[in-house]
Amino acid sequence: MGLKSFIKGNRALALQRKGQKEEAMHLYEEAIADGLNDPRYLLPYALLLIRDGQYQKAKDFLVAHQRVPGMTPQQRTELLVYYATCCMRLGNVDKGISALEQQAQKGETGLLYQTLGYLYIEKYDLASKPDFSAVTADTTEAENAEGTEPAEGEAAEKPLTPEEAWNAGVEKAGEFIRRSVDYDEEDSVCLDNMAQYIYRVQGDKAAAREWFEKALARKEGQIDTLYFLSRYDEEEGNRAAALEKMEKALEGRFSPLNFCSKEMAEREIARLKGETV
Repeated sequence: MGLKSFIKGNRALALQRKGQKEEAMHLYEEAIADGLNDPRYLLPYALLLIRDGQYQKAKDFLVAHQRVPGMTPQQRTELLVYYATCCMRLGNVDKGISALEQQAQKGETGLLYQTLGYLYIEKYDLASKPDFSAVTADTTEAENAEGTEPAEGEAAEKPLTPEEAWNAGVEKAGEFIRRSVDYDEEDSVCLDNMAQYIYRVQGDKAAAREWFEKALARKEGQIDTLYFLSRYDEEEGNRAAALEKMEKALEGRFSPLNFCSKEMAEREIARLKGETV
């Protein structure tokens, strides 16, 4: 890495911090073409791509630069979190979960708890739950027959049905999210993850509310927390409070790991105001 690419990388990072995204991206790409190979600049560039919605480009870039020299354990975790985010947004949440689970085996951190917890919620959302009644006995038997034969003298382990596997995954996700709250009971993202797990995965809206309120007490501008709490307000007939929360949410910085996107927030505000969406 030459001095020229290093200077460009520094300038790009400064522009990114000022919100001048297009100028920063252009400089990053010039610096990378000149040989920039420092994770202090490569990771912010990848994040810029992700925030711009260029998930495939970001994913390919992260894979290509996963072995750059000098990467710290924290930077390695950041790289995998960005990679997992791209996987989720590209429709392969399982791949993202697998990458983060492997990293978590080396040591769990706040960032891993936040991100992997949310990916579990995305995977096991009740809205995505398959119709297990549609799985026929013949299909189950065919899937089970694909397993390996047990060794001589070894008891055969009964394969899980698709529904049992789903339920086991839900339990594992819940255990991980509960552990994240034990790890840092003041982490607003982990508190929100707990709330979303109860709301979206377990379907217990009443029990989830307490956790959303805890999350809001820790971070009053947290987008998803405001979105879900606005649902309670509207259900109770308090549209003004719901609107206030959504307008507050719209002021936040949206992330690919938000359930509520900027477009969703804008639609909700228009709907609550009685405007045509």
